[in-house]
Amino acid sequence: MRYADMPPYAPTLMESTRAIGYSIEAAIADIIDNSIAANAARIDIDFFPIGQSYISILDDGHGMSEMELISAMQYGSRSPLDVREESDLGRYGLGMKTASLSQCRVLTVISKQNGMVAGAQWNLNHIKQAESWSLIVLDESEVKNFPNWDKLNSYLNGTLVVWQDLDKFGIGESDIAAAFTRKMNLIRDHLSLVFHRYLSGEPGLKKTDIRMNDLSIAPQDPFLIRKSTQLMDEETIVVRGEKVKVKPYILPHTSKLTKKELGALGGKEGLRKQQGFYVYRNKRLLIWGTWFRLMRQGDLSKLARVQVDIPNSLDDLWTLDIKKSTATPPEEVRKNLSVVIEKISEGSKRTWTYRGKKEVSDQVVHIWNRLMTRDGSIVYEVNPDHPMIDALVEEYPGIRPKIELILKQIAMSLPLNSLYIDLTNDEKLSNESEAKSSEIINVLTQLVAPYPAGDIRTAMINTLIQTEPFSAFIDEINDAMQRGEFND
Repeated sequence: MRYADMPPYAPTLMESTRAIGYSIEAAIADIIDNSIAANAARIDIDFFPIGQSYISILDDGHGMSEMELISAMQYGSRSPLDVREESDLGRYGLGMKTASLSQCRVLTVISKQNGMVAGAQWNLNHIKQAESWSLIVLDESEVKNFPNWDKLNSYLNGTLVVWQDLDKFGIGESDIAAAFTRKMNLIRDHLSLVFHRYLSGEPGLKKTDIRMNDLSIAPQDPFLIRKSTQLMDEETIVVRGEKVKVKPYILPHTSKLTKKELGALGGKEGLRKQQGFYVYRNKRLLIWGTWFRLMRQGDLSKLARVQVDIPNSLDDLWTLDIKKSTATPPEEVRKNLSVVIEKISEGSKRTWTYRGKKEVSDQVVHIWNRLMTRDGSIVYEVNPDHPMIDALVEEYPGIRPKIELILKQIAMSLPLNSLYIDLTNDEKLSNESEAKSSEIINVLTQLVAPYPAGDIRTAMINTLIQTEPFSAFIDEINDAMQRGEFND
C-alpha cells in the first residue's frame, strides 16, 4: 500500500470557490462576522465606484499579528469540528477568503495589533501565473498605498479588508456607479436586519456601530418589540446539554402599523413571505422567513414570527453551510417547534379575525356574523338583531323589513375579492382604524336619547356596551356615565 499526497491545484480551486453563490450583501456580512468576533465597536464600510474601484471594511477590533494574519489567510485555517468561543461567528475557516474572492480578484488584508502592522494579499492573477498557493506578504511601506490606510493607522488595533478588481460586480451592468448605489441600498437593508441585535446593543451584547460611507446603519427589528408586539410563552429546548431558546411573537395588526413599519417588516415580498422562524447563531441572524416545512405559509399566520437562538456548539446538528445562509433544525428541535407552531398560528389567526382587538367575552354582540352553510361555504351578514337596529325599529315601527332588505344587499355586495387582494398585499385599510372615544360616546348619546332618563336609559346603555363597536370603549363609557353625560 502506498499513499500519495494530493494537494489541490491552487488556480483551479480558488477560481472554482468563487462560484459558491455569495451575494454581495452576504459576502460583506461574512467579513463583518470576523470584525464582531474581534470585539470591534466600530466597523466602516466604504465604497468607491469610480476609476480604480474598491470596497473596504475597516474595524477597530483586536487586530492580528503577522503570524495570525497568514494563518487567517490560509484556506481551511480552522476545522469546523474545533470548539469555538461563544462569541465566535466563524465556522469553516473559509468565510473571509471565499466571500471576498467571490466578488473581487484581489483581496488584501492589513492588520494592526499593538501598533505593529502586517499585510497579506491573495491575487488571483498572480496565483494563475505562479500555479501555487502563493500568498503575497506585504511589508509596511507597501500597505501605506492601500485605500483607508490612514484610518487604520489612527487605531492602536484594527483590521482593514480591501477588495479590488471587482470583476463580478459589473457583470450585466451598463452603469457601474448606479449599480454601486443600488447595491449599497441592498447591503444596508441586509446588514440592518442580520446584525440588528448588535446594532441596537441588546442587554448582554456589546453595541456595534456599523457605517456605510460614514452613515451609521440603523437596526431593523423584525419583531417590532417596542410596538405592542405580543410575546408568547418562551420555550427552552435542551440538545446535547446546550440550550436552544425559542421566543414566539405575534406582530400588531397591519392597521396599527405605519407604511414605513410595514415596508421594514415585509419588504418587497410582503408579510406573507417573511413569516416563520428567525434563526440566530450567537445573536447573528442566519435564516428567516421559513417554517422548515412544519407548516405552510398562510395569510392567517403571516403575523407570526419566532426567534430561535442557537449556540455555535450545535453547528453540526443544524447543517450550517459555508455562507451561513441555510440551516436545518435537528429532529429534537423540530419536535418541540411543532408544538410552538400550533400556539402561534392560532394567535396570529385571532389577531387577523379580530383586527388586533381582544374580545371582552363570548357574549359580545358583533356587527358582522360569520356563518357556515350546509355545503361548507362561509357567509358574512350584517347582524339583523343588533341592538342599534332594534333601537331604530322601536323609534320607527314598520321599518324593519326595509332595513333587513338593505342589510342583505350590503352583505351580498361585500367586495370580498378586493378585500382579499388588499389584505394579502398588506394594504392599510383606513376604515380599520380605531374610532375615537368621543365619536363613540356621541353615537351612543344619540341612540339612547329617545329613552327616558334614569333606569331605562341606563339599562339601554348597559345593553349597548356589550355590542360592537361600544364594547371596545367600556371604560370610557362608564366614565361618561359617572359624569352624567347621558342624562341630558
